Amino acid sequence: MRVLVACEYSGTVRDAFRAKGHDAWSCDLLPTDADSAWHYEGNVFDIIMDDWDLMVAHPPCTHLSVSGARHFAAKRADGRQQAALDFVRKLLDAPIDKIALENPISIISSQIRKPDQIIQPWQFGHGETKATCLWLKNLPALLPTNIVDGREARIHKLPPSADRWKIRSTTYQGIANAMADQWGTT
Repeated sequence: MRVLVACEYSGTVRDAFRAKGHDAWSCDLLPTDADSAWHYEGNVFDIIMDDWDLMVAHPPCTHLSVSGARHFAAKRADGRQQAALDFVRKLLDAPIDKIALENPISIISSQIRKPDQIIQPWQFGHGETKATCLWLKNLPALLPTNIVDGREARIHKLPPSADRWKIRSTTYQGIANAMADQWGTT
Protein backbone atom coordinates (compact mmCIF):
# COMPACT_ATOMS: atom_id res chain seq x y z
CA MET A 1 0.00 0.00 0.00
CA ARG A 2 1.25 3.51 -0.83
CA VAL A 3 0.79 5.76 2.20
CA LEU A 4 1.21 9.52 2.37
CA VAL A 5 1.62 10.98 5.85
CA ALA A 6 0.94 14.67 5.33
CA CYS A 7 2.26 17.38 7.64
CA GLU A 8 4.54 15.03 9.55
CA TYR A 9 8.14 16.03 10.27
CA SER A 10 8.75 13.34 12.95
CA GLY A 11 8.38 10.24 10.76
CA THR A 12 6.54 8.40 13.56
CA VAL A 13 3.45 7.40 11.56
CA ARG A 14 5.43 6.95 8.34
CA ASP A 15 7.88 4.60 10.04
CA ALA A 16 5.07 2.57 11.65
CA PHE A 17 3.64 1.91 8.18
CA ARG A 18 7.10 1.20 6.72
CA ALA A 19 7.71 -1.34 9.50
CA LYS A 20 4.63 -3.19 8.20
CA GLY A 21 6.06 -3.28 4.65
CA HIS A 22 4.17 -0.34 3.14
CA ASP A 23 5.61 2.25 0.76
CA ALA A 24 5.05 5.11 3.19
CA TRP A 25 6.26 8.68 2.80
CA SER A 26 6.06 11.67 5.10
CA CYS A 27 5.69 15.20 3.79
CA ASP A 28 6.17 18.48 5.57
CA LEU A 29 7.48 21.97 4.95
CA LEU A 30 10.04 21.16 7.65
CA PRO A 31 12.91 18.69 7.36
CA THR A 32 12.24 15.37 9.03
CA ASP A 33 13.64 14.44 12.43
CA ALA A 34 14.04 10.85 11.22
CA ASP A 35 15.47 9.12 8.15
CA SER A 36 15.02 11.53 5.25
CA ALA A 37 15.07 8.83 2.55
CA TRP A 38 11.25 8.65 2.71
CA HIS A 39 10.45 12.28 3.41
CA TYR A 40 9.35 14.92 0.94
CA GLU A 41 10.25 18.37 2.24
CA GLY A 42 7.78 20.72 0.61
CA ASN A 43 4.13 21.45 -0.01
CA VAL A 44 1.90 18.37 0.27
CA PHE A 45 -0.08 19.56 -2.75
CA ASP A 46 3.04 19.09 -4.89
CA ILE A 47 2.69 15.31 -4.44
CA ILE A 48 -0.92 14.73 -3.40
CA MET A 49 -1.93 13.75 -6.95
CA ASP A 50 0.56 10.86 -6.98
CA ASP A 51 -0.92 7.37 -6.73
CA TRP A 52 -1.63 7.09 -2.96
CA ASP A 53 -3.89 4.45 -1.41
CA LEU A 54 -4.08 6.11 2.01
CA MET A 55 -3.32 9.51 3.45
CA VAL A 56 -2.93 10.21 7.16
CA ALA A 57 -2.91 13.99 7.53
CA HIS A 58 -1.81 16.02 10.53
CA PRO A 59 -2.59 19.64 9.55
CA PRO A 60 -1.17 22.28 11.89
CA CYS A 61 -3.59 23.03 14.71
CA THR A 62 -2.19 26.46 15.61
CA HIS A 63 -5.16 28.39 14.22
CA LEU A 64 -7.78 25.66 14.78
CA SER A 65 -7.44 24.15 18.24
CA VAL A 66 -9.86 25.31 20.91
CA SER A 67 -6.95 25.45 23.36
CA GLY A 68 -6.10 28.75 21.63
CA ALA A 69 -9.67 30.06 21.54
CA ARG A 70 -8.69 33.31 23.24
CA HIS A 71 -6.85 34.23 20.02
CA PHE A 72 -9.67 33.28 17.61
CA ALA A 73 -10.93 36.84 17.05
CA ALA A 74 -7.53 38.02 15.82
CA LYS A 75 -7.04 34.88 13.72
CA ARG A 76 -10.44 35.34 12.09
CA ALA A 77 -9.80 39.02 11.45
CA ASP A 78 -6.47 38.51 9.69
CA GLY A 79 -7.52 35.40 7.75
CA ARG A 80 -5.23 32.85 9.43
CA GLN A 81 -8.12 30.76 10.71
CA GLN A 82 -9.90 30.70 7.35
CA ALA A 83 -6.67 29.72 5.59
CA ALA A 84 -6.21 26.85 8.06
CA LEU A 85 -9.78 25.66 7.47
CA ASP A 86 -9.33 25.89 3.70
CA PHE A 87 -6.18 23.76 4.01
CA VAL A 88 -8.12 21.12 5.99
CA ARG A 89 -10.90 21.08 3.38
CA LYS A 90 -8.37 20.57 0.57
CA LEU A 91 -6.81 17.65 2.44
CA LEU A 92 -10.20 16.04 3.10
CA ASP A 93 -11.18 16.52 -0.56
CA ALA A 94 -7.96 14.97 -1.91
CA PRO A 95 -8.49 12.30 -4.59
CA ILE A 96 -7.25 9.53 -2.30
CA ASP A 97 -9.49 6.56 -1.52
CA LYS A 98 -8.72 6.35 2.20
CA ILE A 99 -8.08 9.42 4.35
CA ALA A 100 -7.59 9.98 8.07
CA LEU A 101 -7.19 13.55 9.26
CA GLU A 102 -6.21 14.10 12.89
CA ASN A 103 -6.35 17.21 15.01
CA PRO A 104 -7.09 18.08 18.63
CA ILE A 105 -10.50 19.35 19.65
CA SER A 106 -10.91 22.21 17.22
CA ILE A 107 -13.20 24.37 15.14
CA ILE A 108 -13.02 21.78 12.36
CA SER A 109 -15.94 20.18 14.22
CA SER A 110 -18.15 23.25 13.90
CA GLN A 111 -16.90 24.70 10.61
CA ILE A 112 -16.47 21.56 8.47
CA ARG A 113 -17.95 18.51 10.22
CA LYS A 114 -17.85 16.57 13.45
CA PRO A 115 -15.06 14.00 13.82
CA ASP A 116 -15.79 10.32 13.26
CA GLN A 117 -13.85 9.38 16.38
CA ILE A 118 -12.05 10.88 19.37
CA ILE A 119 -9.16 8.85 20.76
CA GLN A 120 -6.86 9.18 23.78
CA PRO A 121 -3.21 8.07 24.19
CA TRP A 122 -4.19 5.93 27.22
CA GLN A 123 -6.18 3.70 24.84
CA PHE A 124 -2.94 2.85 23.01
CA GLY A 125 -0.42 2.20 25.78
CA HIS A 126 0.44 5.73 26.96
CA GLY A 127 -0.76 6.79 30.42
CA GLU A 128 -1.68 10.27 29.28
CA THR A 129 -4.64 12.31 28.15
CA LYS A 130 -4.73 14.26 24.91
CA ALA A 131 -8.06 14.11 23.09
CA THR A 132 -7.37 13.59 19.40
CA CYS A 133 -10.12 13.80 16.79
CA LEU A 134 -10.11 11.67 13.65
CA TRP A 135 -12.03 12.54 10.50
CA LEU A 136 -12.17 9.36 8.41
CA LYS A 137 -12.92 8.55 4.78
CA ASN A 138 -13.31 4.85 3.90
CA LEU A 139 -11.51 3.79 7.08
CA PRO A 140 -12.80 2.10 10.23
CA ALA A 141 -12.52 3.71 13.64
CA LEU A 142 -9.33 2.77 15.47
CA LEU A 143 -9.83 0.09 18.08
CA PRO A 144 -7.96 0.56 21.37
CA THR A 145 -4.92 -1.71 21.59
CA ASN A 146 -3.63 -1.28 25.15
CA ILE A 147 -5.76 0.57 27.69
CA VAL A 148 -3.55 1.74 30.55
CA ASP A 149 -3.92 3.68 33.77
CA GLY A 150 -2.33 7.05 34.33
CA ARG A 151 -4.48 9.64 32.65
CA GLU A 152 -1.87 12.38 33.11
CA ALA A 153 -2.18 15.56 31.03
CA ARG A 154 1.61 15.69 30.50
CA ILE A 155 1.50 17.34 27.07
CA HIS A 156 -0.86 20.07 28.29
CA LYS A 157 1.41 20.81 31.24
CA LEU A 158 4.67 21.08 29.30
CA PRO A 159 6.63 24.16 30.33
CA PRO A 160 7.60 26.72 27.69
CA SER A 161 10.63 25.67 25.64
CA ALA A 162 12.06 26.05 22.14
CA ASP A 163 10.83 22.59 21.11
CA ARG A 164 7.52 22.48 23.03
CA TRP A 165 5.56 22.68 19.77
CA LYS A 166 7.47 19.67 18.38
CA ILE A 167 6.81 17.55 21.45
CA ARG A 168 3.12 18.50 21.42
CA SER A 169 2.70 17.68 17.72
CA THR A 170 4.43 14.28 17.63
CA THR A 171 2.07 11.31 17.32
CA TYR A 172 2.26 8.81 20.16
CA GLN A 173 3.97 5.61 19.03
CA GLY A 174 1.08 3.42 20.20
CA ILE A 175 -1.38 5.40 18.08
CA ALA A 176 0.95 5.28 15.06
CA ASN A 177 1.30 1.51 15.45
CA ALA A 178 -2.48 1.09 15.70
CA MET A 179 -2.93 3.11 12.50
CA ALA A 180 -0.43 0.93 10.65
CA ASP A 181 -1.80 -2.33 12.08
CA GLN A 182 -5.48 -1.54 11.53
CA TRP A 183 -5.54 0.71 8.47
CA GLY A 184 -2.66 -0.99 6.68
CA THR A 185 -4.86 -4.01 6.06
CA THR A 186 -8.00 -2.25 4.81
